[in-house]
Amino acid sequence: MTSEATLGRNPEEQFRNSFADDAESLTLVVREELCQRWAQGSTLLDSICHYALVPTGKLFRPPLLLESALAVGGTLDSVLPAAVGAECGHVASLIHDDIIDGDDLRRGRPSVQYKYGAGDAIVAGDALIFDLFFSLAQCRRTGVTDSQVVSALEAVARAGLDLCRGQSMEAELCRDCRLDADAYLTMASLKTAAYFRGACESGAILGGGTPESIEALGAYGEHLGLAFQIHDDLLPYISDTRTMGKPETSDIRNGRLTLPIILAHGSAEPAERLFIRNALAGDGDADADPHRTLAAITELLKRTGAIAAAAGIAREHAESARQALLRLPASPSRERLRRLVDLVINRNS
Repeated sequence: MTSEATLGRNPEEQFRNSFADDAESLTLVVREELCQRWAQGSTLLDSICHYALVPTGKLFRPPLLLESALAVGGTLDSVLPAAVGAECGHVASLIHDDIIDGDDLRRGRPSVQYKYGAGDAIVAGDALIFDLFFSLAQCRRTGVTDSQVVSALEAVARAGLDLCRGQSMEAELCRDCRLDADAYLTMASLKTAAYFRGACESGAILGGGTPESIEALGAYGEHLGLAFQIHDDLLPYISDTRTMGKPETSDIRNGRLTLPIILAHGSAEPAERLFIRNALAGDGDADADPHRTLAAITELLKRTGAIAAAAGIAREHAESARQALLRLPASPSRERLRRLVDLVINRNS
């Protein structure tokens, strides 16, 4: 697992903090740390965790934490361990999601549970969750006060509990085939937006932010997370496996209730509603090609305007995220957080 030596292996503090004006360089610093994570061990667990982390994904969450800290006057070097830990916690949730969904592809290659088996994947996911909290605690060695670390731990733990509640609620909604947009948004707020909120809040806390700035960044993360999840729901209908890095048929195969599906069901004809419900329940033609089913649903979503409507709701949350940032003083980090909103709702993977 990460040792104290990890913190001293990177460039000196002055060099690190010079990256604060360059968003891409911030990401490179995090990616460099993640490549070292678990790499020195020789156990199977080390290998699995390293496989799960590297190559890295889009790395949205670590920059959220870093930029939130910088936006309130913190330093990169003091919060870098927490930013790396944020990605470990996120990857842990992906490992567990793939086990639940039975997905064999993640980031364009075999998922952890497909490559190593569900049992070892569960252990690796658990280990990465503990690594998240270990990484937060490491900030005590980089100049963050004990009280700030404890407050950040509280924010992250609260977000993690909400994530679990959201995952459970999603399973319940899917079992009942409850096509309710309000219930969906509550679930998405818990399952996805909470972790974005936790990253922003913990970064602001570790960076020494005021209660007002912590609240503003938490609101930013909440709305950004909702925009992210809604746009994620749209990807199977506007992208493909090659660009997404996972099967575009996964949501339908697992009967997942996504916002465009819910909106389409609300405005569809009775026969089309039955088709949607049968596709989600797996009650259609057993020999049907899942890609043909996806194509038929995509056409239905376009005809009913569900894709455009869901994209519109994502844009509304994106704008709310931008407005929350205006409660912070102008700074390069605030501007980069604003630009991240555009990236979230315009990505194709």
